[in-house]
Amino acid sequence: MRCKVKTLWVLALASTLAMPVLAQDNGESESKVIAMEKAWNQAYKDRDGKALGTMLDDSIVVINDDGSLLSKSGFLTGIDTAKPSSNQQGDPESIKVRIFGSVAIATGVFRQSGFENGKMFVRRNRFVDTWIHNGNLWECIAASATPILH
Repeated sequence: MRCKVKTLWVLALASTLAMPVLAQDNGESESKVIAMEKAWNQAYKDRDGKALGTMLDDSIVVINDDGSLLSKSGFLTGIDTAKPSSNQQGDPESIKVRIFGSVAIATGVFRQSGFENGKMFVRRNRFVDTWIHNGNLWECIAASATPILH
């Protein structure tokens, strides 16, 4: 019995000592995912399908703000064929990242502007992106945007 109690104390102590390391890893992962979100927005603005392609997993599912679904190739084709002035996505207004092991959930708000039917529009959208850590890099496996109507 005494040996079991000692073992439990050693495990508890080891867990407590490991927590700052885990928190540090999560902080570093959060920073990397935020950087990836910002890089995504910049590549989208620049219509840089090649850069976007490196960030997106081949099996990504993109849910547009109109509810339509796109695959990676469909999303990148839309980027390649878009006119530079037809739609501009601004930098995110806010990003929050939560880490769950090798998965990161990024949420936030971004502003979108452009021209539709000859008229300028400005919209705000809330996004949820799911990232997975594959070896040395983070890749987005799911992305969705929802218009903020209020």
